[in-house]
This record gives sequence, structure tokens and C-alpha cells, in this order.
Amino acid sequence: MGHNPDHIAEAVLKTYDSLSAKYKPVKATEDFFQWVPLSGIVAVREDDHEPECVSLGTGMKCLPINQVAEANGSILHDWHAEIVALRAFNHFLLRECLELVDSPTKISPIIRRRDVGEISMENGLQPFSIHDDLQLHMYSSEAPCGDASMELLMEAQVDATPWPTDQLHPATKKLPGLLRGRESFADLGIVRRKPGAVLATLSKSCSDKLALKQCTSLLSSCTSLLVNPANAYLNSMVLPKSQYVQHACERCFGPEGRLKPVVKHRWMGGYAFRPFKVRSTDQEFVYSRRSKPASSRELRTSNVAAVFNPYVQEALILGRLQGRQKLDPKGASVICSKRMWTTTLQVLAVLGSPNLLQQISASSRVREWKDSRLFADRRRVKADVTAEALSGWIRNEGDDFKIEPG
Repeated sequence: MGHNPDHIAEAVLKTYDSLSAKYKPVKATEDFFQWVPLSGIVAVREDDHEPECVSLGTGMKCLPINQVAEANGSILHDWHAEIVALRAFNHFLLRECLELVDSPTKISPIIRRRDVGEISMENGLQPFSIHDDLQLHMYSSEAPCGDASMELLMEAQVDATPWPTDQLHPATKKLPGLLRGRESFADLGIVRRKPGAVLATLSKSCSDKLALKQCTSLLSSCTSLLVNPANAYLNSMVLPKSQYVQHACERCFGPEGRLKPVVKHRWMGGYAFRPFKVRSTDQEFVYSRRSKPASSRELRTSNVAAVFNPYVQEALILGRLQGRQKLDPKGASVICSKRMWTTTLQVLAVLGSPNLLQQISASSRVREWKDSRLFADRRRVKADVTAEALSGWIRNEGDDFKIEPG
């Protein structure tokens, strides 16, 4: 029952419905209807009939490349719904790790301590793992931007003639390589930038990020220090039927599509290619663009991004807390890079991991940490996948910041 795609969708939709108006688009009027994409991560135990939404996010914008350097780890680079949901999920895991180290007798519904015999160079050195009998699913109210939604984009055009590359935005032409957003949409199976930005961005599309997650797992860099990746892969993605194009999803995510070159890969540290199934549901999100009432004349996008997991609820505007100025340190979301790394260091300090802390403290900036041997296995996975299957992937650099334990 819990694996039914309708029930996966319902778990996310009901959780979103329970949030207050602060986290939602404004109510529809005769003048306009605001819409926003929604994504959520759902956990299902084998012996449990009730799927639980453990994180969700809404949003549809990203940070232009000329603002990345000033983010200082405190502003999200990408607040598309899928990415917000994934970051909220990682924050949830970090908080569960902190709870377990603070209270050794506590039992977490999602993670456990690994036995000594499980820990090795081949299988990963992380002290925690997601429960073996837990499956993870994602619901999204819209097809992920990028390759999985290109047919939908073409279908929506009045003139389905692809936009030629010589009409790219001037700022886009200056980017290294050609990471196209919605331009040249007849080119399928390629890595694309986030669409729609007036200013150029190097944030990759949600299709590409989710495709890579089938190899690197759902874990972010900092979370991968603590939680083993082996059980941290999606089992399925659920999309509304109106957003599900089977051959597009198979091309984008499937083992016979663009990821075929890495299907048999097994890497050190518990990493492997673990594809998720894409399934459809009749459930529709009340704030999807397809939910616009006939009485509203105009369809508008909402600028509010909601963040939820069992530990936090936040409303973000432009990648920071609603109501805070751009560079105000108090505007940093709990899911921003700087605060996630701070939480990671808190867990390591309580765990008493002197070797890890020594390696991290010897590197003053987050880029040095990510380039250290601590993340060698993860880097190898990304290098192989982007070289063999997701060619054209360009690192979104510039936001290099210093982290100190909180």
C-alpha cells in the first residue's frame, strides 16, 4: 500500500496542506493565480502501510552566476523544488545523527548506527546508515526541468520549431561550454542549465542533478561524511500523469538511456548506479499551473520557497529567509551550505572523531575539504559519470567559504 504512487503523492500533498499560509502562494483572485512546483521525499518501511513525508520543498528559481561568489555559503544557489526537498532531507539526516550521538539510547525512524563489521574502505567508513528496510521515494508536481521535460516543453510551444543556438542570451554565449536551458530543445539527452534565468547560471537542471543522484545517492557532501550511501538512493519518482512522458524519463534516467555507460559501475565507498523507477499518479497539486481556476485572468509564479522536515519549517525568498536582507547572516536557511557544514562538524565533535576533525580543521575553506581525500570516492563517482554519461557538466564554482564549528 505504501508503495502505491498515489499514496506517495498523497503523503507529500497532505504534509504541504498542513503548513500555514506563510509557506504558500497567495490565494487566487480574479486578477491572478499564483503557482509553484512542489517536491517531497517520502520514506516507506517494508512493514508499514503509512508512507511518511520526511522533507518537502517548493520553489523555481536559482542564483545567477554573477552572484554566486557573494553567497558565502549562506544563500542557496538553487531553490527549485526538487533541490529544496533534497537539501531539507539532508538536514533531517544530519539532525537525526546529532540526536543519536547526543542520546545513545535513542532510536531513529530513519537511520541507525553501523556495526563495526560493516565499516571498511570498500563499503565506506561512515558511522551511520539509513535503515535497510526503508525505501525512499520522491513526488514532484512538475516534470523536472531539463531533459525529462523537453517533450512537454516542445508540446507547449505555439511554434514547435527549436530555438536556434545563434539566439542564445548574450550572457549564455560567454559561459564555458554550451549548457543550454530551453534553447535548442530538439537536442535531447544533454546536460542543460536551469531554464528561465534572465542572467546566466551554471546551475544544472533538476533532470541532470537527479540523474547524477542515481550514482552519488541523495546525500550531499557533508552528509556523506556521516551516513553511508548504500541505502540512500531513490526507489521511485512519482509525477502527475500530465507531466509524465515515458520515453523522456527513460532517456533521462533509465539504464538504457543516456546513463547506459555507467550501468555496471560499482565504486568504492558503497556507491553504485541505482536507477529509480518513474511512475505516475492522478493526484494534482492545488498550486500547480494546471490548477488555475477559470475565474483568474492571469497565471503568475510565486516567489516563496517553502522548506519542511520534522525539525524545521522555513519560508525563503531568493534563497534566504523571508524578511531578511541579502547579506544578513541571520537570513541563512538551515539548509544552506554553511549551516549544513556547521551541523556536520557538531556531530563529528560529539562523536569524538579526531582524525576527521583534524583533516577538516587543517583545511580552512570548504573547497579544500571537498577536494581532500575525505571525498575521494565521491569525487571518483562524479568524475566517471560526468565524463561517460553526463558530458558537458561544468562545476558551479565561486562560493568558497570558511566553516567553523557552531
